[in-house]
Amino acid sequence: MKKSTTLAALLTPLLFSGALSQVWAGSASEDWVAENTFTQGVEGPVVGPDGTLYAVNFETEGTIGAVSEKNSASLWVTLPEGSTGNALRFSPEGKMLVADYSGHNVLSIDPDTQTVSILAHNDQMNQPNDIVVADNGLIYASDPNWADNTGNLWLIRPDGLTELLESEMGTTNGIELSPDGKTLYVNESVQRIVWAYDVNTDGTVSNKREFFRFADHGMDGMSTDVEGNLYIARYGAGNIAVLTTSGLLLKEVPLTGQHPTNITFGGPDGKRAFVTMQKRGNIESFINDLPGSDWNKLQSPGQAKKNK
Repeated sequence: MKKSTTLAALLTPLLFSGALSQVWAGSASEDWVAENTFTQGVEGPVVGPDGTLYAVNFETEGTIGAVSEKNSASLWVTLPEGSTGNALRFSPEGKMLVADYSGHNVLSIDPDTQTVSILAHNDQMNQPNDIVVADNGLIYASDPNWADNTGNLWLIRPDGLTELLESEMGTTNGIELSPDGKTLYVNESVQRIVWAYDVNTDGTVSNKREFFRFADHGMDGMSTDVEGNLYIARYGAGNIAVLTTSGLLLKEVPLTGQHPTNITFGGPDGKRAFVTMQKRGNIESFINDLPGSDWNKLQSPGQAKKNK
């Protein structure tokens, strides 16, 4: 998320709309790259077909860095002048997609040639903030306006056509699809609400409902595991909250920093979580008990063939 305001934290005890979770018993979070390897605009992140971890704003704004292994990061791409990445995903065809908030674009990068092109542009977007890609190539984008704490939800088709699905929302930020693609999750950072939608056959959404509500701190990026549990970067709370498919808080994973911006999964078995940390300018990591959904899809024979 590109933040122009500080997300307020209440001093009252944390209350949840679902039952309280298990105490985290997994591995402690560790630094995957050192502090200030990335700028405070570090975001993304995404793991490619070859296992490389990518995140935006390596050393300077307007770049994408590649992390080949622990403590080994390098510049991968410098975006065109005027473009700044905020979120990364891979398309079913293996192209890297970039939410370019300053250019009002969704960019496409060919991993083989590192050629950057504009897939979609719309000046009516406040800032394409976070994106998620369906198996059929449809892209959903959150679009917050931090100045007045409002936001929109966009659908972007593979040909670059943009369609406004909903306007006048709260501060739309993290966005994710269930592993089967039938449910779209969108969170509102300032309002602290996670919404769920049914995804229709034409890519539009319906049946909006409140999925979860937090009592304090903010929210940023989201991801799912293979069972459909939803992982939310809790900005200001210093943890990853994990919600079940029925909207109950399953667990909270403590982090070293207090300002996580996004989460993805990778590693040899898909269980290593990578969390971008705004104030620290780095990436933290922990071992989860389940693989990530995006990582799992990369392992399918059809997907692997597309990415050769």
